[in-house]
Amino acid sequence: MNGLIMAGQLLLGLSILVILHELGHFLAARAFGIKVEKFYLFFDAWGFKLFSFKKGDVEYGVGWLPLGGYVKIAGMIDESMDTEQMAQPAQPWEFRSKPAWQRLIVMLGGIIVNVIVGIIIFWMLTFKYGETFTPNSAVVNGIQVGKVASDIGLKNGDKILAINGNKVIRFEELKSSKVLMGNTMLTVIRGDKTIEIQVPDDFLNKVADGKSLFAEPRLKSIVDSLMSGYGAVKAGMKVGDRITAVDGVPVTYQDEVKPLVLKKKGKTVALSIDRNGQPLELNVTVDTAGAIGFYGHFNEIKRKTINYSLFAALPIGANMAWSTFMDNAKGIGKMITGKVSARNISSPIGIAKVYGGTFDWVKFWTLTGLISMALAFMNLLPIPGLDGGHVVFLLIEMVQRKPVSEKVLEKAQIAGFVILISLMVFAFGNDILKIFGK
Repeated sequence: MNGLIMAGQLLLGLSILVILHELGHFLAARAFGIKVEKFYLFFDAWGFKLFSFKKGDVEYGVGWLPLGGYVKIAGMIDESMDTEQMAQPAQPWEFRSKPAWQRLIVMLGGIIVNVIVGIIIFWMLTFKYGETFTPNSAVVNGIQVGKVASDIGLKNGDKILAINGNKVIRFEELKSSKVLMGNTMLTVIRGDKTIEIQVPDDFLNKVADGKSLFAEPRLKSIVDSLMSGYGAVKAGMKVGDRITAVDGVPVTYQDEVKPLVLKKKGKTVALSIDRNGQPLELNVTVDTAGAIGFYGHFNEIKRKTINYSLFAALPIGANMAWSTFMDNAKGIGKMITGKVSARNISSPIGIAKVYGGTFDWVKFWTLTGLISMALAFMNLLPIPGLDGGHVVFLLIEMVQRKPVSEKVLEKAQIAGFVILISLMVFAFGNDILKIFGK
């Protein structure tokens, strides 16, 4: 069932974005009097389609191959590779008959719509729900670090004061792209000392798998909830208990409890408890995975919400959309220079896993907004077959004042198709290997 929900959310999100992207091309073409022959969600490869209907001179339909969608614009070398049409004399209603600046707008239409959609999504989310964040000033006990944070020199209890010299206001900044993309300097308070810690250029490689805890607010060793069937419940532990020692070793924070309990896998561990000011001793059975079955008090760190009016939310949403666009650009740049592994490229399988197996409208629209901005950036790349490839050839035409030959465009389209299919196979291979832990 979870798999169906993941697939359903992915299909819904991508379908919305693909239809709107192609609508951008469609409306721009129609605005300049260019004939559009087809408008398809997904590809009707080799002539197969799920259904179609014709309205006016346009065939609308849904193909069987869910790798995007397309509008077939008359007189244009595109995915259809309709060389027969291109061999005929140019007609005034064809793409090739229009001025280069009009064709440029048509090709940018989908990208522009994706950007607008991304801005609107983040704008409406900000207006409806505001911005909820953890004030860095509320993280009074410092951070709890995972292996990737420990590897660069951070320690439990460190307090992050600044990122690249700019004071940290929101704790979430520590897990934002300006840190995770690497080449960042963190100003850290450790005890009574202030130190500088460098985040390496390839840091994203270490956190991209989503399995390695980077850093979270440090929590006290207070029990917030219990899992039935585990040793903690069986030993009589209760919500609100504070663990003060593990096998006689004094503890104050959750990160101090876990490693001591892990040492007693499959055995019994002695926990000293403070329950409403009364000391207790509990002998708790640890399972073979090192768990005793309790969760920490996550609400210990108070979060803050800022609400905005409709118009005040617009620049916030626009900034979120623009930041997402730039993050994609930085990520691709790091891949090209070899500072970030191409193994971070995800296919629809990976995207579906991010949507998750439960339906949450806020999460759905947040991810759809992120994907909309990612699609805008990806389509702007100068790869033949993508909008960016067409834009490059149109810019060349505008500079040299004559169109690029149709033969060159045809060969470029084929090359672009091969590149895109290769990237898709690589991305699917990445996600399939990740499923098997490789």
